[in-house]
Amino acid sequence: MSVAVDAMGGDSGPAPLVEGAVAAAREWGIDVILVGKEQELARELKGCGAADLPVHIHEASQVVEMNESPSDALRHKKDSSVRVAFELVRAGSADAVVSAGNSGATLATAMFTLGRIKNVRPAIATMMPTLKDPVVMIDVGANVDCKPRHLLQFGVMGSVFLEALLNKPRPRVGLLSIGEEDTKGNLQVKRAYDLLESSDLNFVGNVEGRDVFKGDVDVIVCDGFVGNICLKLSEGLAESILTMLKAELGGSFMAKMGYALASSAFRHFRRRVDYAEYGGAPLLGVNGVGIICHGRSSPRAVKNAVRVAHEMADIDLTHRIEGAFSSARELSVAQVD
Repeated sequence: MSVAVDAMGGDSGPAPLVEGAVAAAREWGIDVILVGKEQELARELKGCGAADLPVHIHEASQVVEMNESPSDALRHKKDSSVRVAFELVRAGSADAVVSAGNSGATLATAMFTLGRIKNVRPAIATMMPTLKDPVVMIDVGANVDCKPRHLLQFGVMGSVFLEALLNKPRPRVGLLSIGEEDTKGNLQVKRAYDLLESSDLNFVGNVEGRDVFKGDVDVIVCDGFVGNICLKLSEGLAESILTMLKAELGGSFMAKMGYALASSAFRHFRRRVDYAEYGGAPLLGVNGVGIICHGRSSPRAVKNAVRVAHEMADIDLTHRIEGAFSSARELSVAQVD
């Protein structure tokens, strides 16, 4: 079982992607295919001491830039590293794709190359830390305009993902809104509430923004516009808190002493809020496995993304999601225009 890594995507070039992929191969024995410009990748690979590891290079001559439109990338860059990576999955030469490149292009290429599960709107899920167990938020950027039935689909996919990957039976599903009452929210949210409540999901009602990190639900459903803002706000807040703590703790001798005594607690806190712990955001609803990573992903983030992609392929998550829709009574309302 192989994971194809779009090794030319990312803000810092191929170095962290190659290093992370090699670390995944070394630590877990995962077969990795680095997709991109062969000479550049061979040079990076040489410095990682990967001669005895299951890491291979597959040539792709083009790179999709971060500011490039998805449609232009699909039309003009048919030999891009992200396109070739997904083509490997379609051909059966790889089982999953990890990309830290242009997220819009990655999403569009996955849908164009692999297709989507019938009648399902693909969405991006992400793991977020809470006071208890991590929560899955879906969608966080694939769909800025959604209909109520799409939010129902997101709830189904998020539940299957969490139950299958983390062995969590009957995940609690919440709908992100401006109040706990079922009368709160815009028309989209109110109608989605009714669909979720009448579904077979373990729906527990609305979740307010202030309650996202309490950990009282397992899956939080929202459209991609709201979800992306929530995700980036959370990441920015975590980074700001860490920066402020660092400044305060270095301000006086007593503060430095206090930090020395509590350093293990601070390290644990940093790990809990670090996106690198989760690797990347799974793309659910397409006929294959794809992980979308931060453009500035560290080697550790890439390593964990490769692990998650391998696990998703290993448990055949795509067919589990497909099976959930084919057997659920929600199918009658889960149709995409």
